[in-house]
Amino acid sequence: MPIYEYKAYGSGGGVKVGVVDADTPREARSRLRRENLLVSELAELKGGSRQRVAGPNGAKGKVKTPWLAQLKKLRASPQGPSGKDAETITAITRQLGTLLGAGIPLAEALRAVIEQAETRRYETLFRELRERITQGASLGDALAEHPAYFSELYVNMVRAGEATGKVDQVLRRLAEFMQAQRALQRKVISALTYPAMMIGLGILVVSVLMTVVVPKITGMLEDMRQTIPLPTRILIEISNGFKDYWWLGCLGIAAISFTIERIYRTPKGRLSIDRLKLKTPMVGDLIRKAAVARFTRTLSTLLGSGVAAVQSLEVTRNVVGNAVIAEATDHVRTRILEGTDIATPLKATGVFPPVVGYMVAVGEKSGELEQMLDRIADAYDEEIEVVASRLTSVLEPIMIVFLAVVVGFIVYSIILPILQLSNVG
Repeated sequence: MPIYEYKAYGSGGGVKVGVVDADTPREARSRLRRENLLVSELAELKGGSRQRVAGPNGAKGKVKTPWLAQLKKLRASPQGPSGKDAETITAITRQLGTLLGAGIPLAEALRAVIEQAETRRYETLFRELRERITQGASLGDALAEHPAYFSELYVNMVRAGEATGKVDQVLRRLAEFMQAQRALQRKVISALTYPAMMIGLGILVVSVLMTVVVPKITGMLEDMRQTIPLPTRILIEISNGFKDYWWLGCLGIAAISFTIERIYRTPKGRLSIDRLKLKTPMVGDLIRKAAVARFTRTLSTLLGSGVAAVQSLEVTRNVVGNAVIAEATDHVRTRILEGTDIATPLKATGVFPPVVGYMVAVGEKSGELEQMLDRIADAYDEEIEVVASRLTSVLEPIMIVFLAVVVGFIVYSIILPILQLSNVG
C-alpha cells in the first residue's frame, strides 16, 4: 500500500505533518478529512523520494478551462448561489475564516482549500482567486470577479473586513449568515410544498375521474335509454369538456403563466404582483415574515461587519426577495441620507410590522442595533414555523372537504339514474 506524506491544518489552525497509508491520493485525503485535517500538501513516498501528488482532480498546475469563462458570465442571483453550491461556499467560507483566524496567510489558506476541493470546478475557481491574490489584488476584488459564486453582500462584507483588518471574523460571520439563510429558505419551501402537493393531488384526482372513470360509467347509463337526471347530465357535460378541451385548459394555463412572467419582469408589474402576494391570506403572512427575517438578518450581518448603514441598506434591498419590501428599504435609505435614524422611516413605510420599528429604535438608542436585528430575525424564524403549521392545518381540511364534495357529486350523479331505474322497475 502506498505511503503519503502530508501537511495539513487542524481545526484550531495548527500545522500538522505526518504520513498516512492509502490506496489512492483521494482515499488519503478522505482519511485525513475524517480526522478534521485540512490538507495543504500531499506527496507519495517512492523509494525514499518525495513525489508531489496532483490535486484531487488531477491538476498539478494552473488550470484553465473554457467553461470557466462562461461560468463568470452566468446571471448571478442577488442572493448568491443556491442548492449544493450554497452549501459548498458556506463550508469553504467557514474553513477560510478558521485558517485566517489561526494566523495562516491568505494565499496559503487558499492553497489548502484548493487541495481540499472535491470538484474540478471549485479547484479552478480557487486557483484563479489565489492567482489574483498573488498578483496583488485584494480578496474582495478577486471575489467580485465571480458573481455567480459570491454575491454583492458577500463581496461588500469581505471588503469591510479588509478595511478593518477583521477578514477572519467577517468570514465566520458570513458562514453563519449563509447557514441561517439556507435554514430560512428550507422552512419557507417546506411550508409551501405540502399545500401545493395537496392542490396538485386534488386536480389530478378530479382530472382522472372526469376523463377516465366518468366517461365509462356514463356510457353505460346512456345505453339504458332512459331519461337522464339533471345532475347526471351536468356531470356528463363536464366530463366531455374535460375530455374534449383539456388542451385548451393547458394552453390557457401556459398563456396566463407567460403573461404573468412578462409582467413580473417590469418594475411596476413586479411591484403589483409582490404587493398582491403580501395580501394573499395566510401565504402573504408567511412571505412577509420571511422577507422581514431576511431583511433584519442581512442588515445585522452587514452592519456588524463594518459596512456603512447606507451601503448596507443598498445591498439588503437586493436580497429581500420582494419588490414592496425593497421599495420600503429604498425609502429608509433615502431618509438616512437626509440625516435621520433607521427606526423612524422604517415605521413610516407601513410595510414592516410595528414591532420591528420599535425594536430597531431600542437597538439604536442602546447602541446594540446589530444584536437587536438578530433577535428580530430569530423571532421571525420561529414565527415562520408557526405560520407554516397553521397554513397546513387550515388547507388540509379545506382540500379534504373539496375532494369529498367533488367525489360525492360524481357518485350521486352516477347512482341517481340507477335508483330511478329500480323505482320504475
